[in-house]
Parts: sequence; C-alpha cells; structure tokens
Amino acid sequence: MDTAAVLAEFDARLRLDPALEQPGDRVERTAHTVRYLPAQAPPAVLYYDGGGDPGKVIAGEARWLAEHGGEWKYYSHDRPVDLPERLRAAGLRAEEPEAFMLAETELLAPYTPAGVEIRAVTEETGYERLLSVQRGAFGHTRHAAMRERLLAGVRAGNLALVLALVDGEPACGGRIEFHAGTGFASLWGGGTLPGFRGRGAYRALVAHRAALAAARGYRYLYSDCSPDSEPILARTGFTRLATTIPFTI
Repeated sequence: MDTAAVLAEFDARLRLDPALEQPGDRVERTAHTVRYLPAQAPPAVLYYDGGGDPGKVIAGEARWLAEHGGEWKYYSHDRPVDLPERLRAAGLRAEEPEAFMLAETELLAPYTPAGVEIRAVTEETGYERLLSVQRGAFGHTRHAAMRERLLAGVRAGNLALVLALVDGEPACGGRIEFHAGTGFASLWGGGTLPGFRGRGAYRALVAHRAALAAARGYRYLYSDCSPDSEPILARTGFTRLATTIPFTI
C-alpha cells in the first residue's frame, strides 16, 4: 500500500471536501481550515492546510471551538510538524491518541467463529441493546446523545448499526458509516463486554462490516483504534497509517 497516496486521497475526499452526511449538516471554510458542523452532533475542525500565520489561524480556531464546542481532529501527517504543541499552547487539550488504521475491503477475509451471530440494529429495542453493550464495554454511552442522528442514518442507508451475539447474548456492538462518493467507509465502536472477550466477537463484527462495505463497492475501510483494538485489526489485515488525536477545549 502506498501510504502517502492513500493518506492524500483520504484528506482530499473526507477532510478537504467532506460530503454532507445528513440534512442540516454544514461545512464552513476559512482561508486555511475546513470545519464540519453536524445538525445533531458536536462540530469539528477537520483540516488545516498549514498556511497563513499558524499562531493566528490556530488561535482563531481555538476561539471558534470555545464558542461552538467540538474538537480539532489532528493527524500525524498534518502540518506544521509542531502542530500538537501549537494546539496545546492555544489552550486545547489532547485526548488519548488513537491509531488510524486502514484496509482494502477486498483483502479482508470472512470470520465467523462458533457461537457468534451478527445482527443488524434497525429499531428502538435493538438500539437500546446496543447502548447497553456500549455502557458495559466503555463505561459510557456516547451513542445515546446521537440517537436520532444514528437512527436517521440507518433509515437513510448511510450507516449500519450491528450487534454481535455470543451464545445468543449481546456481547459486542458498533457501527459502520458509508461516506458516499469517497470510496471510504469507517468503523466506530466495537466495544465487547468483559465476560465475552476472547470469543472472537469483535473480530467477527469487523469482518461483517467489511463485507457490508465491499458489497457496496467501497474500496477502503478505516478506523481510529484504541490500543486494545489495534492488534485485533492488525491481525485482520489493517495497516496503521497515522496517529490521530482529538484536541478539545
């Protein structure tokens, strides 16, 4: 894989010129930055081209984030090279770094361990089961704040929510988002309840979502991975291309 070329394509299609995901979403562009403002989720500074006076640009975006909330999504190939230090100096706080991992969908093999079943989440009762799994796996339910946005995405067909059941019990849950016209789909969530870890539920959930992306013609599948999920995705066929860090006020 040509890492530089794939990262350049990712930047061009999802950060420089992001498609609107749902009605009411907006994109704002300044002379050097791109901001995404979802109708039902916190906004983000998606991209900074490194131009202008970095101090002034970053200070301006920090003021914008202080007013609107959200995050500055930093990737390790962003410029200038000292951008993280500049963001911290502007008063932004670095959250936990994650591995930006990517695979070509056609190269990912199916995986169906014994006792694991994948189910689509399409209704409120299924969504509540997904929230319960997220709460048990992560100790929080970020999905709860995005309920209407996620369910609207399911109805529109631009994302899928899925649960992995182990011996009939909900064990792992997550979603896949299909970024229309980009060639990229993305994985989110995937937390597994402690009592079901080591049974292959998370890996099966990844393989199922990869198959969904491939069936729709998406070439690439990416994920921002925690240290727990990175080795599993690596075994599945993903490659680490960068490090990403959310910076917040």
